[in-house]
Amino acid sequence: MDTSLPILSLSAAAVAGAAVTFPKIKARLELSRAKHRSLTGHSKMSKRVARLLPFYEFSGDQYFNADGAPQDVATRRKNAFFALAKLYAERYAKGRAMTAEAATGLSDLQFTRAYRVPFQFSSLVQKNLGTSAFMASSSGVTVTDVDGNVFYDLTGSYGVNVFGNDFYKECIEEGEKRAKTLGPVLGSFHPVVAENVRRICEISGLDEVSFHMSGTEAVMQAVRLARYHTRRTHLVRFAGAYHGWWGDVQPGVGNPVSPHETYTLAEMSEKTLHVLRTRRDIACVLVNPLQALHPNANAPGDSALVDSSRTSHFDRDAYTTWLKELREVCTMRGIVLIFDEVFLGFRIAAGGAQEYFGVRADMVTYGKSLAGGLPIGVVCGKKELMRRFRDDRPADVCFARGTFNSHPYVMTAMDEFLSRLSSPNFRSIYDGLDATWNGRAAALNARCEQENLPVRVGNLSSVWTVQYTEPSRYNWMFQYYLRAKGLALSWVGTGRFIFSLNFTDADFAEVEKRFVAAAEKMKRDGWWWHPPTLTNKAIRRQILKEMLRSKFKR
Repeated sequence: MDTSLPILSLSAAAVAGAAVTFPKIKARLELSRAKHRSLTGHSKMSKRVARLLPFYEFSGDQYFNADGAPQDVATRRKNAFFALAKLYAERYAKGRAMTAEAATGLSDLQFTRAYRVPFQFSSLVQKNLGTSAFMASSSGVTVTDVDGNVFYDLTGSYGVNVFGNDFYKECIEEGEKRAKTLGPVLGSFHPVVAENVRRICEISGLDEVSFHMSGTEAVMQAVRLARYHTRRTHLVRFAGAYHGWWGDVQPGVGNPVSPHETYTLAEMSEKTLHVLRTRRDIACVLVNPLQALHPNANAPGDSALVDSSRTSHFDRDAYTTWLKELREVCTMRGIVLIFDEVFLGFRIAAGGAQEYFGVRADMVTYGKSLAGGLPIGVVCGKKELMRRFRDDRPADVCFARGTFNSHPYVMTAMDEFLSRLSSPNFRSIYDGLDATWNGRAAALNARCEQENLPVRVGNLSSVWTVQYTEPSRYNWMFQYYLRAKGLALSWVGTGRFIFSLNFTDADFAEVEKRFVAAAEKMKRDGWWWHPPTLTNKAIRRQILKEMLRSKFKR
């Protein structure tokens, strides 16, 4: 019986199967290699690791000598900690009481209180170094809390406050006068909307806009439209970048359900460009230009300061080259390039990151800074990408709408903002902006080096992060010394200082003075003591041992 035909058929089927399978395997391997090697680039793995980490906390003297400090240093730290706690209790009494009461029903406060420092130290900090979440007023570059304490404002309202609180108060006040005749009439548009659209199109260099309630919503709609028009499924985001809290752009820790149509790749990587050149399922690439300060790293916060390995470095030329390469590949492959400027928009240039880096995006999103600080998100895009329906397919639509998307009070405040921004006199604020803020950062770093303090700052213009030059498990304490010196910080502590652009040289000189004084006090109190042999790697190994002991109760 001749069996050669079935055998040949099977062989042909095997070859055909291999021909189909091997390219898929090759593409999958290339995708894996394009991810950042850290957990930041591996969303599923980061979630698995997060589930495995056990909770444990220090108690007694262990709290003050977790790094093996001798008894005299631990005692000095302990005395300093409770002296600081006494000062906080006296200075922020009313605000702390209000915060504690509000936290019983406000889940946002519960979260920020718990994740202000590494969890091993959190309970004692919450009990003794609680901060006030309530501010009463602002003026110039300062804010005043409910206890009457005046702080230099380094929070920047999480990026919203570009030009100073007084500037935005004026926009809102003047906008309110113009909107009150119409009031909260929704669905119809206030007449100023048409002018806002014209100006935003002019600023962005794009054809159309749509209004939303937040930056998160704006990014959601930009991605949805990109998928709709390309008929592709996947989005690419870069390791560490933040684009709001919705599922598809937060695939790792923090999202209970992992998205299946998101690729988290390494920024500034040739392997990533190769993936973009070769895959056929990518609808869009999301870029948050703030990542230029710390590519492939999560937004810095003091809750993650387990050692001194946090770094930041902004190289404008290198990042510009990367964006140009990204633009070229996206154009070649028909991928929609989206700049998410919700955080950085209008801070580094009047035309945002597109103007600053000299790279044009297909879509751009803006946030609250555009409306005087009031809730808003804006999508700007090319005409062919903004259309939500197809002329030849009447039931094939890309729906997006919201009741409050063009609230009259928001629109008039936006017009006030845009009117000021268009003034040549006002735009002069951008002249020499980088030189000003780079010079201030360099001056502070030189002062810290001169005083032999283990702190430095990295910056992208007026957005700064604090780095630490010597191994330590206690860098997170620095935020409390800074607050005691009258510097207001957001809940991420020294991870991010956001200066409004109305800081004068005299204002900054006072901030520098207080920063250095806080560092000197922290050093005297022994928090930066460490044995000569201590390294960041040794600290991480010690923490791993602590976790294993806690996990297995040894």
